[in-house]
Order: sequence, then C-alpha cells, then structure tokens
Amino acid sequence: ATPRWLPCPVRPPLPPQAMLLMGNLPASLLSPDGSVPPLLQGRGTSLCPPQLALLYEEVLYTIRHRLGKPEQQHVRDSQELYSYVQKAFGMNEEEHGAIMQQVMELESPIYCLKATVKEAKGILGKDVSGLSDPYCLLGIEARSQEPAHPDHKKRMKAVVKDLIPEDQIHRTQVINQTLSPVWNETFILDSDVVESMRHKLGELTDLHGLKRIFKDARKDKGQDDFLGNVVVRLKDLHCWNDQWYQLEPRTETYPERGHCHLQFLLTHKKRATTSSRTQPSYTVHRHLLQQLVSHEILQHQAGSTSWDGELSSHASTVLYLHATQKDLSDFHQDMAQWLAYSKLYQSLEFNSSCLLHQITSIEYRWVQERLRPEQKAELAESFQSLLTYGVSLIRRFRIIFPLSVPRSTERLQSLLRVLVQMCKTKAFRELCTPSPDLPQMISTALKSGTAEWFHMQKQHLKPMVKSIEENSKALSKLLLEVIEDLKQCQKIWNKLFSTLPGQTKPHRVPPGLAPMQVAEHVQQQLHKVDSSMSRPTAESLFDLYRKLQELCQMKDSLPSRDGPLALSNFHQWFEEALPLWLQKAYSTALERAQRAIQMDQLKPYGYHKHSTSTVDLSTCYAQIVTTWKQLNWPDPEKAFMIMVNLLEDMCKISLMYCKLIKERAEALSLREQNEGEAANKLCIVVNNIEQLRLLMLRLPSQLDWAQLERRMRGLIDPQQIQNALHNQLDSTVACLDHEVRDVVQALATKSIIPLMKFLESELQYLNEHLVQENFKRGLVGGSQHPCPQSLELCFHAEGCGLPLETLHSATFRTLETHLALCSATSRKLIQKYFSNRIQQQLDTSSEKYGAVTIKALYRPSEQKLRVEVLNATNLIPLDSNGSSDPFVQLTLEPRHEFPEVVARSTQCKRNELHPLFDEAFDFLIPSEKCRQEGACLLLTVFDYDMLGANDLEGEAFFPLCHLPGLDTEEDEADMGRVPQTRLPLTHPKPTDEILQLLESRKKDKEAQAFLKLRKQRAKQSKETE
Repeated sequence: ATPRWLPCPVRPPLPPQAMLLMGNLPASLLSPDGSVPPLLQGRGTSLCPPQLALLYEEVLYTIRHRLGKPEQQHVRDSQELYSYVQKAFGMNEEEHGAIMQQVMELESPIYCLKATVKEAKGILGKDVSGLSDPYCLLGIEARSQEPAHPDHKKRMKAVVKDLIPEDQIHRTQVINQTLSPVWNETFILDSDVVESMRHKLGELTDLHGLKRIFKDARKDKGQDDFLGNVVVRLKDLHCWNDQWYQLEPRTETYPERGHCHLQFLLTHKKRATTSSRTQPSYTVHRHLLQQLVSHEILQHQAGSTSWDGELSSHASTVLYLHATQKDLSDFHQDMAQWLAYSKLYQSLEFNSSCLLHQITSIEYRWVQERLRPEQKAELAESFQSLLTYGVSLIRRFRIIFPLSVPRSTERLQSLLRVLVQMCKTKAFRELCTPSPDLPQMISTALKSGTAEWFHMQKQHLKPMVKSIEENSKALSKLLLEVIEDLKQCQKIWNKLFSTLPGQTKPHRVPPGLAPMQVAEHVQQQLHKVDSSMSRPTAESLFDLYRKLQELCQMKDSLPSRDGPLALSNFHQWFEEALPLWLQKAYSTALERAQRAIQMDQLKPYGYHKHSTSTVDLSTCYAQIVTTWKQLNWPDPEKAFMIMVNLLEDMCKISLMYCKLIKERAEALSLREQNEGEAANKLCIVVNNIEQLRLLMLRLPSQLDWAQLERRMRGLIDPQQIQNALHNQLDSTVACLDHEVRDVVQALATKSIIPLMKFLESELQYLNEHLVQENFKRGLVGGSQHPCPQSLELCFHAEGCGLPLETLHSATFRTLETHLALCSATSRKLIQKYFSNRIQQQLDTSSEKYGAVTIKALYRPSEQKLRVEVLNATNLIPLDSNGSSDPFVQLTLEPRHEFPEVVARSTQCKRNELHPLFDEAFDFLIPSEKCRQEGACLLLTVFDYDMLGANDLEGEAFFPLCHLPGLDTEEDEADMGRVPQTRLPLTHPKPTDEILQLLESRKKDKEAQAFLKLRKQRAKQSKETE
C-alpha cells in the first residue's frame, strides 16, 4: 500500500513480535466500534521555545513508541531518527537529554489495531442455489499456536470460534446470496478489556488472530457452515497493510476457498504527551510537518540546491509514524500539508509546484461538513494569504523571476498554475466569498509593478550632471532597458500572462510598459533642445531618436490602446537636431573618402580590378544609406528634403573623388618615373570611377525611391521629384562617364596611340620594301590566319582579354567584311558587286524611275534562255519635249562568266514614257553558269539620243538563279504559262566600296574595263549620297 500523506511512496515499519490471528465469527455477534475521533485545527503561527519543546516531546514520544514492521524505504534505527529530529529542532545535547528523560517517564500509549474488511471473492457456495450468505468474525487470540515446523500448518488451520471470548469478537454484516461479498466495515481491536497491548506483547510471543467466514444457514443443528479462515501474525504487519489474503481450509477437502481483501492500521490511544492531551492531532501534525519541511529546505539551501518537494527518508519516517499513530485521515493530512507548505512558501524559497499535490488532494476529498468552523477559517486564511503573496510576487516578477536565473519562467508558470488551481477549487469558492477575479488581480499587479519598475530604472539611471547631453544619454539607456523589457515581454512573459494556466478563455494582461509614461518622461527631459546644440549632444540625441523609433515600432507589445498615439509624433522633438545629423553623415563620409584616397596606392584590391579607396567609398555610401533607413522620417515632405540633401552630398563626394583620385595617380606616377606604371595607375583610376558610377546607379534601389515617390503622391509634383532626384543623379553619372572618357583618352595617349604609330610605321616600311602581292599576303595573315582572325586571337587572348561578344561588334563585322573584300580577286569583287545590286533590286519597291516587265524561261534541253521584253512604264522624261525615246539593252553579267554572249537591244519607241516592246530574245548559256554568284540579266533602259550618248532611264537586275525551268529536267511546254516579272528601275549610287577597291587596282585591265563602264552609268545616275 502506498501512503497518501507522504511526498514519496514509503511503507511504515511495524513492531517485530506482534502477531494477529483472524477467523470468521458469526454475524450476530458484536457490532463494530471505534469511530474516528474528530480532529481539531489550531492556528498556524510560529512556535515559541516552550511550544517547540512540547512539539519535540511529541516527536520523541512517537519514535519511542513506534509500531509495525519497518520497510526498506524507512529508517529502521531509532537512534538515527533521534539524531535527525535533534538537528531539525535545533536542540543541543542537554536539551535533548532532558526532554528524552521526560518522554521515558511518560506512560506508554494503548496500542490498537484498526482492521477494515473490504471484500472477498471466489468463496465456496454452500446453499442449494450454489451461493452463500457470508459474514466475518474478527478477534485477537492470546494463545500461541505456533507450529513446531514452519511447513506444518494443521494446528493453525484447526481454530474455531471458541478460542476467543465472545465479548472480544467483532462481526460484520451478512451479505446474502453472493460469492463476492463487499463489506467495507472497520473495527478497532485493542486490549482494554484485559490489559494493555504492550503488557500482552511483553508476555506472549505466540499470539494468534482468528478470522472465519461462515455461511449463515439455519440447519437442524443450528450451526453455520465454515468457509475458511485467515491467520495473520502481528509481528509480520506493517503500520499500514492493504492486501488480499488466501482463505485457508480446516481440512484438505477443499483447498481452494477464495480470497479476502483486508486493511490493517496500527494506531495509539491515550498518548501521554502534553501536545496530544491539549491540542488536536491535526494541529500537532501540521506543526511537526512545518518544522521538518523547514529543516529540509534549509538543508538544501545550505548545499546551494533548490528543494524539489522530496522529503528525506528520516523526515518521511517520522511524519508517517506520527500520522498513523494519531490515526489522521488522508484529508486532514492533505490539509496539514497544504497549510504548512503554503505558509513556508511565503518565507522560504522552494518550487511552488510542491503545492499542486496538496491542493489537488484537497479538491479530490473536499467535503465542507468534515471541517469545523475554526478549520474552515484557517483554510480560508491560507488561501487568501497565498493569493496575496503570489500576486505580490507577480507584481515584482522582473526581480523575483529574472531571466538570468535558470528556470525562472518555469517557476513563474508553476506559481500561476498553483494560483489558478487554487482559485478553481470548491474549497476556495465556498470559503472565500466573494471569489476574487484572479486575471484582474494579476493585470492590476502587473500594471502597478511595471510602473514601479520604470520609476526604479529612472532613479537608477538619473544623470549626475543636469545637461542636455547627459540627459539624452541617460534617456537612451533608460529606453534600452524599456525596449529589452518589451522584447522579453513579447517573447516570453506575454505568453505566460495572456492565457493563464488552466483558463479556457485568454485574458489580455501583458506586463509591458505603457508608452504614455515614456513619452511624458522623454518630453519633459528634452524641452530645452534647440539648434545651438553641440555635435556630441546631437549624436546622443540621434541615439535617443533611434531608441524611441524602435519603441514605437513595437506596436504589438504595447499594452494600452493609446500606445502608438503617445509616440506617433516623437520625431517632431528632434527637428532642431536633424540638420546636424545630416551634416555629421556628410562630413564623416567626406573625411573617410579623403583619407582613403591618401592611403590608396592604386593597386588592384584582391581579385578586383579597382583599388581600396573604392571599397572605402562604398562603405561610406552604405553608411549614408543606413542613416536614411535609420531616420525613416515619418513626415513625407520632410523625408523628401532629407533625401535630396543626402543625394547632393553623395554627388559632391563622387565628383570630389574623381578629382582627387586623378591627382593621386599623377602624384604616384611622378614619384615612380615609370611610363608602364603610370599607365597601370590610370587603368586603376578608370576602374575606380567605373565602380563609383555603378555605386551611384544602385542608389535608387538602395534608398527605395519608389516607396518615397508613392509617399509623395499628391503632395509634390512628379516633375519636381524628377528634377530633384533623377535628373541630379543622371547629371552626376554623366559627369562620371565624362571622367572615364577623359582618363581613357589620357591612357590612349600614353599607351595605345604610340602602339598604333609603331604599327603604322612598320606597315609603311613593309609596303615600301615588299612586292605588292607579298604585302597583301602579309596583311591577310599568310597561310595561317586571315587578319580578322589574327586580331580576334590577339585581343581575346584565349579568354584572358576581351570577351568574344565584345569583340564581335558592328565595327569588327564591318572591318572583317572590308578585309575580306580586299583579299578577294577582281572577278570575285565584280560578282560581289552584282550580288549586291541583285539584293538591292529585291529590296526596292519604289518605281520613281519607272519599271520594266519581262518574261524569262530557261530550256535545259536546248541550254537556251528565252527572254520576252513586254513593256516599260512610268519612265522619266529626258528629252526637252517632255518625253523620251526609250529602248532596252539586255546583257548577261558578269561579262567574264558570259564572254561569248553579246548584248541585245529592243527597238526604240519614239516619244513614249510607257513603251510597249513585246520582243523576244534567245541566249545560249549552260545551266551551271546561271547558278554562279552574281549571275544576272541586266536590263538597261536608255533614252536614245541622235547627237550624243544615250541617257540612262534606269537599270534592272534579274537573277538567273531564279529562272523558271532552271531546276527542272523537262522544258516548259508554253511560254504563256510563265508569269510576268515587273522589275523597278534603279540608278547606281555615286560611291560604292567595291568600285573603290577595283579603282585601286590600276594594273588589272579587267577591273579597269568594268570600272569604266560603271563610272559611265554613275555619271548619269540621279542618286545622291
């Protein structure tokens, strides 16, 4: 059995030589007696020395007259218990000896056995119905029936009711017709009738107890049937026993007779101590418990450990012996523990979770009628006292439960749980009327406690010197404490207080500080701030501004509804200091940039191509951006002006940087007197300025101009924003681009231009001393790489130089095309010329010079090209009479591909701008010639002139590769099925790259002949550049 009155499960020890014999007695015998005497409670007050001596006498008396067989969890040696209680009561040897002598002289108590017959199961059925009507007889048998051998049990089984006098037998009720009877009857067995139990235990060593179960069946002889018995030796009993016993038979006829459930408790009567005679047992036990628990707590504190509610084996043994000897009920033991623990909690430090067990036990066993009025008053007073004390701890939770101490939150949560559980109990609601509103009490306590804490912090951080600078520093420290407190409330404390443990409905009782108190205090301290303040004062005010801003942003942690409103306009308190803050940001960045330039050696920084000053400048700009974000000025118009000022400052620093970094490069170059190093310095300068340009371009996103523009919508004209921000930034970036170009030009002057001059002089030398053909071969790279590919390999440098995307620019493509033309033969150039004219013909849609309509068909079987010139339209008038005399000349180009084909012409049509020719011409040409590059039918429309050269009306190019029938094996059956082709007339352009190249080839007769013909046409052309 596990005793309910101890914090840890232990079993009590019992006297070693007691023995109980139990048997079944008739149900018509004595009724049970020995009701539990009423228990009285005394007021729980501190004990004076005389009272402490009486309590010490009580505990020594309890140890001296201990009962029951000891168990392993208890202390068996009484001397150890004496030593323990002597330390617990703080008694010296003289005091202990004197009180011990008094105890030894006191009269011994009367020993009682409190037996409870619970139930039985599996008994024999003696009626014809197969059931029985069982009852029990109990008594203490004073004659020894100890068997000679431990295995010999016959003599113990053969007991009858005549062994015990009839007036000492106790009988239970008869339970009719059952094999599993339930009695739950309690009897107190003592030796008052003959002599004291102590005298009996001193004389007898073989005491027997008898318990029989009979069936109350009236037979002819009037004798009840024997169902079984249980023999229990007193010396085997503990103070508290609760178990099932097997029913033993009288003979071996029915060995299985069932089991019986019994409880035994060894108690005292007529204790001779003063406390037992003058005070209720309940009060004495509470005082003893309080004394021992105080000693346990102090012992743990001396060892720098926290008491967790677990009593030592010595304390458990003493308390258990006293509770059983005084026959205290579980309910009164729980009350005694509650009163003792709740009072000790208010003076000694231990975990409040120890109170949960007691308050839960009281709630479980609560019956108000079991308490006397003075006990009710004492319990109600303990409730009120603990509630008041617990709320006072909550009011000072920042000091009592600091987060720096481990498990502080668990301790506070445990206290809240105890208070909530206590207020929910039936005992609290019935005794404490009207019941207090716990959430409201906690909310009031938190508010008052927070105000006290804030006042304490103000006094602690109060500056010694009454100046604005010192006040602002003190305010910053105070706000730092407030912000940290709010963060702790938001992270930890609000979760504990918003929903109290055990409450189904959440209560809004956050412990945070009301911002109205902060606002009033800060305004009171800053009433003397003006624009004439010093720089240190302004810096301290900026730190204060940041703290207030952070406090204002913690809206979710502010307890009062007017919290955000109390701090909403706090920025107005610092308007006088704002210009000094901006000036400080600018001067700091400027000085750092100048210092960075002075320290810069214009060498690459790490893997980058810019130097250290650019890194420092980037840090300066990042600090300015951080300042803007930290300000986060609430007024949109003022914020816009702040942004304009910051941008102007950064633009000034950028232009200053360009000037100083170029001066730094020049100074380093003069010092080193090395052209190569000077060029390297300029390269670093270019990279630095380019890096600075990128920094400036990132400012709109870093400063979040888009959000600023949204805030300014409706307040400032968008054009004003464009002029003040974007245009100013664009102007600065343009200046940086100009600086880059200037430095690049200077770099080219020092490096690239001399290189090009050297290349030019070398080429000129080669041109003068090499045969022209060999010089051309050298230009195109010989047999390995043509010149463009050589340039590409040179500048790309296998990935270490310019990327291919940058190299393959439009200029490079043009150069590559030009060099390809230069390296081509004259015939290739002529073919290329006609290819370009064919493409020009295909791209032309305008007929400003008129058009000519033809039909063309190629017959593969005859290798014959047939062309029908149908008409010309919209010709321009070239004669003085406003008309023309047109005719069409047909040639196959280029001539070197068709050397044997002569030109053909149509008849001349007089005075016609829309002549109808309708003439056919045949040309014998192989099909492969038609597929050559630039192969075309050139149709030139002239105005016939009698006296001079014919005037050019226009020319059209028909590509031979598009001839109908060229790609078929069979001839077209009918020329009528061939579609007409309308070709707009064009004029040659005055300048042409290919013609210019051909013109340079003076010794190439074929090129010169072609050029002469094209020049004649160009002279007659009406096209301009």
